[in-house]
Amino acid sequence: MTWSYFIIFAIISVICWAVGAVASWKGKKTMAYTLTGIGLAVFFTYILCMWINLERPPLRTMGETRLWYSFFLPLAGLIVYSRWHYKWILPFSCLLATVFVGINIFKPEIHSKTLMPALQSPWFAPHVIVYMMSYALLGAAMVMAVYLLFVKKSDATEEELDITDNLVYVGLSFVTLGMLMGALWAKDAWGHYWAWDPKETWAAITWLAYLVYIHYRQYRPSRPKPALIMLIVCFFLLQMCWWGINYLPSAQGVSVHTYNMD
Repeated sequence: MTWSYFIIFAIISVICWAVGAVASWKGKKTMAYTLTGIGLAVFFTYILCMWINLERPPLRTMGETRLWYSFFLPLAGLIVYSRWHYKWILPFSCLLATVFVGINIFKPEIHSKTLMPALQSPWFAPHVIVYMMSYALLGAAMVMAVYLLFVKKSDATEEELDITDNLVYVGLSFVTLGMLMGALWAKDAWGHYWAWDPKETWAAITWLAYLVYIHYRQYRPSRPKPALIMLIVCFFLLQMCWWGINYLPSAQGVSVHTYNMD
């Protein structure tokens, strides 16, 4: 399975997600679950085939990590939809996933079997996969914040805020787990748990930012608007931690954590 086959799997998956999203909007839950699930199965099949073909987990380049993010976003949307039956969360999450799929289609990257020694640690794959899941959950929380601030515009209900908070709680738990795995990976690969590398620094900033959101919500539950704005800012910090540092001068040729852009 090569990268040239990606567009076939991507189109099938996106069509299934789109029809499933429309079904969820119209209240057809069975169709929404079925088609979104089929789309996820098709997309994950491609990831597994890439894994087998590359003889390593597809997690080395930005394009490869976008594969996981594109998979986890509809999954997170489906989980939220099945739990709280919000008809718009699945369309929003699938739309966001489609954007990342489109980026991979129009900006293909070279995928080789080469894996530097540091990435051959057993902690590498679970560390990145857990992080991608956390990014998807926190992305769903950001979608909730955007919806409540700019689409609904009226005061958010307690249930809507609870959904947003729960997404952040679970997402930040995954971030924390990913950071712990990353520390173990760093110790195994470089001999130390933490070195204030640019990637590690932005990871710490992002983690602390979401903690600020959680504490604000605990102490100012009656003022949700600043918290929702904060949540959008936190998501931009998350993007900086994920791929933005690749463009920082301080990380060029220095950071051992920046994704290979080749």
